[in-house]
Amino acid sequence: FFFSHSIAAMSTWSPYDMNGGTCVAVAGADYCIVAADTRLSTGFSILTREHTKVVTLSDACVLASAGFEGDRKQLHKVLGMRQQVFAHNHGGKPMSCPAMAQMLSNTLYFKRFFPYYTFNLLGGLDKSGKGAVYTYDAIGSYERTGYACQGSGQALIMPVLDNQLKSASPLLYPPVSSATPLTEAQAVDLVKDCFATAGERDIYTGDAVEIVVINRNGVRRETMPLKLD
Repeated sequence: FFFSHSIAAMSTWSPYDMNGGTCVAVAGADYCIVAADTRLSTGFSILTREHTKVVTLSDACVLASAGFEGDRKQLHKVLGMRQQVFAHNHGGKPMSCPAMAQMLSNTLYFKRFFPYYTFNLLGGLDKSGKGAVYTYDAIGSYERTGYACQGSGQALIMPVLDNQLKSASPLLYPPVSSATPLTEAQAVDLVKDCFATAGERDIYTGDAVEIVVINRNGVRRETMPLKLD
């Protein structure tokens, strides 16, 4: 007797994709820097080399997101809409950066059972004009830090930031400022060095880095080319 054995193959489908990219944020005494590369990838394919991952929510608040592009675009759209509604209800006054940080946490947590597959950094100035960086996981858990990194190049960049900018623990009492002692120009140069390093080793980080600087004069953007391979 002969028996035929067949191997059952179960088809799978995922609503998510990992489109790569790296985001970095650094807070100073009177400024905040938020940066992200412009490469959008899937697998071993580059979809575009000129895609921004950074959105300006107000004159004192900027958000950068890595992860799944569809969820990133939807999340940025929702936050922009809620920012406009808040301004409309408060006589044109924009939401503060700490308030935006809490709203982003609430928005992510609300979707925790089918989460936005994004890894976010929110940067800006708090009510006293000091730089603030908020880092998140996918379901809204967050903390304020002096610097942070998210995305595919996190393992390469975070050790550099720890070495150069290691700040006091937020659990210390009395509280100690976590803002970097670097000047704005020095912090921008450090961010550029970080992305140049990550671009050499991470295939999902490259093409260019978009750097957004928030200070008392408003929001300023600049771009630095990275490797194209």
